[in-house]
Amino acid sequence: MKKTFVLDTNVILHTHQSIFSFEEHDVVIPLGVIEELDKFKGTNDERGREARQASRELDALREKGNLAVGVPLPEGGTLQVMVDNEHTSSAADYGLESKKIDNRILSCALTLKEKGLKPILVSKDINCRIKADALGIAAEDYETNKVDIDEIYPGWTELVLPAADIEAFLRDSFLPLKSRDLYKNEFLLLKAEENQNKTALAKYDGDEGKLLPLFHINAKPWGVEPMNLQQKFAVELLLCNEIQLVTLMGRAGTGKTLLALACGLQKTIDEHLYRKLLVSRPIMPLGKDIGYLPGTKDEKLSNWMQPIFDNIEFVMDKLYKNSDDVDKKIRFLIESQKIQIEAITYIRGRSIPKQYLIVDEAQNLTPHEVKTIISRAGEGTKVVLTGDPYQIDNPYLDSSSNGLNYVIERFKNQSIFGHIIMNKSERSSLSALASELL
Repeated sequence: MKKTFVLDTNVILHTHQSIFSFEEHDVVIPLGVIEELDKFKGTNDERGREARQASRELDALREKGNLAVGVPLPEGGTLQVMVDNEHTSSAADYGLESKKIDNRILSCALTLKEKGLKPILVSKDINCRIKADALGIAAEDYETNKVDIDEIYPGWTELVLPAADIEAFLRDSFLPLKSRDLYKNEFLLLKAEENQNKTALAKYDGDEGKLLPLFHINAKPWGVEPMNLQQKFAVELLLCNEIQLVTLMGRAGTGKTLLALACGLQKTIDEHLYRKLLVSRPIMPLGKDIGYLPGTKDEKLSNWMQPIFDNIEFVMDKLYKNSDDVDKKIRFLIESQKIQIEAITYIRGRSIPKQYLIVDEAQNLTPHEVKTIISRAGEGTKVVLTGDPYQIDNPYLDSSSNGLNYVIERFKNQSIFGHIIMNKSERSSLSALASELL
């Protein structure tokens, strides 16, 4: 049975492709949504780009007929732009302010309901969904690209084998194993059936169908030593040249950014495999936007990027005991552009060849934004995404719909990809306790 979906503005700003995501079902866009798109189309950010692209798509659909009546969509549904004077019922009848765009969208859904349809409001605004439910209108979030956070791929698993197999693996540095249950580059903690204290660490080579030992098992990049099992797996991914995309997920203090920076410095400064270490993170202000801050671009970014500098200082402290030497080394690396700190805003449109690119706080990016960033990677570039899906500042993303989760789900069986969920906080006993209790 055909369904009728009423789209909120934030769904189209999340991705303009949402217009075409409802297959054979009908899509209704209230005129108020078009007004809001018009307000956003002039902004030079991701929402502005989505608004402009959505306007182009709607303009192209006009060639197929009258949008007010409804035009056919590729999958068999129709798209209609519903004007306000069609409304026979209004949210104002329920005591809601009639001029608010959200309430005009609700009025559209109420009118469709009066016509005998069962409209479904699709909105990423929680309060709008709550109001719709109170008015007797079905409401849901935009589910496309969502990933169940409780079932997300952890990047490693335990495997119990006969002790003889583990001995053969340790002796020969490989063990034939073809498994449909393992993903490419998935890590394993091997345990012997006879004595589970007898263990070994391995990585699954899905192309060859065998287990391989960790090549960087004893690595201490720039003096930073892995403190637990997941950190050892993370270092392996970060230092392996054949792995071009790495995702590290974990709560605060698990060492995601620190390990990424330490390994990036080793591959860039020591091994000269990359031209520079490029570190970026999304600017998610809790107060005014970054544009209101005084100073040059670098001065504006300094406070936003302070967590990156904190980690770089920690790494340098491992090598230099004198704080003056630490400051001089950091200044040299930045001034020589061996380390470059950049806001996500300035990455779009660039081509980034032969660089070690770290994107911190990737959980605040939409799936489309992450796609845009990864597609910037030129020949010889390695991309590392780090983030905590439970610490999201973007109001229209959650632990299931963010870009970091989306990348993990889509790339999890690719030979150039590796992923680890890091659970144990190593920052301090206080940090670990705070992550657990708070």
